[in-house]
Amino acid sequence: MDSIKIKSPAKINIGLNILNKREDSFHNLETIFYPLELFDEITIIKSNDFSFNSNDEQLNFEKTNLIIKAKEALESFCQTSFNVNIFLKKEIPIGAGLGGGSSNAATTLIGLNKLFDLAISDSDLAKLALSLGSDVPFFLKSVPSFAESRGEILYPLNIINKKFLVIINPGIHISTRWAFGLIKPSIPKSSLKLFTSKKDIPIEEILESASNDFEEIIFNHYPEIFEIKKKMNEFGAKHSMMTGTGSTVWGFFDEEESANHTELYFKSKDYFTFLQNTI
Repeated sequence: MDSIKIKSPAKINIGLNILNKREDSFHNLETIFYPLELFDEITIIKSNDFSFNSNDEQLNFEKTNLIIKAKEALESFCQTSFNVNIFLKKEIPIGAGLGGGSSNAATTLIGLNKLFDLAISDSDLAKLALSLGSDVPFFLKSVPSFAESRGEILYPLNIINKKFLVIINPGIHISTRWAFGLIKPSIPKSSLKLFTSKKDIPIEEILESASNDFEEIIFNHYPEIFEIKKKMNEFGAKHSMMTGTGSTVWGFFDEEESANHTELYFKSKDYFTFLQNTI
């Protein structure tokens, strides 16, 4: 095999509870990762030297993007060089809280492992993924999962969902480091970990229990993001929430017409929009 092409999915967080700060300066948290049918696409071709290119011009000038870091981490682990041309077809908005960069890193690890028949174990891939970012391990499998610790300890969930999902991003970049610097950790009234003991979980149960500890902070600093959530609810979203530290907001709708109307409204404002008949 001389080349491989792999989809690199986005995700949302359904709920995000920050429990406490750790001695290593990270935070213990709990969340539910939910994969989307919104994908980047990564093509890796064996070559005589290394190159990285993307249809997103700003990424072509980044020397330290997570795709390159993932390749270098794997080279260090295997004690060899991988001469490949990597092309990233970018569809997921950058810096939107949808996990695009983390997903690209995980997909690069998966792709190189397959392309060069490295036979790296799942546990070693997970360690490499965690060295690249807290949510990178999730994208090695990309199934709905409860996550705890930094986000790397994962419990797959069987979520039953027949709703329509609308994703809106206003193009506001929010620093994750800045947001975590302002958060006040607390124990949630209802722990999302309770869902790990259930077999088939209606998404309504999760949505009723979920909340995002960052919403108050982000909404106070960026009222435009609060207005997105408010408008989604006015358009008929059964539940709406900011994902991660923002700036993307999601909404679940029972009616396709309401979901379509919501997407068209925000598209007219030149926001990034995505509508999914959920998986």
